[in-house]
Amino acid sequence: MRQLNILELFLDCITEPNERLIEFGIGGICNSCVDPANASVITQCGGIPLVVQCLSSPVRNTVNYALGALYYLCNPSTKKEILRPDVLRVIGDYATVGAVNSSFNNLANTFLDKHVNP
Repeated sequence: MRQLNILELFLDCITEPNERLIEFGIGGICNSCVDPANASVITQCGGIPLVVQCLSSPVRNTVNYALGALYYLCNPSTKKEILRPDVLRVIGDYATVGAVNSSFNNLANTFLDKHVNP
């Protein structure tokens, strides 16, 4: 996958104005970044700001994928870029939505439990 530059293709999709392409791209990033080698490529290619911008998408799947991707992308070398006050505010808001959207709530709380309040 890395040899075919698929990760870069996923990142390119996130920059498109089409919400379906953004959803496809962030979904691919989310599924790929579980592998630390892929996460490293995504980070080196400037993927963290692209993932963060997906947190404000009107498409629920896009937000879910972004929360999941940030969970795996956050590590000692990326924490400074991810754990910014503006990002934590958005994730904190998702952590409090509860019954409105349980997947946002669960993913956001899991992120906060692992990376902010261990």
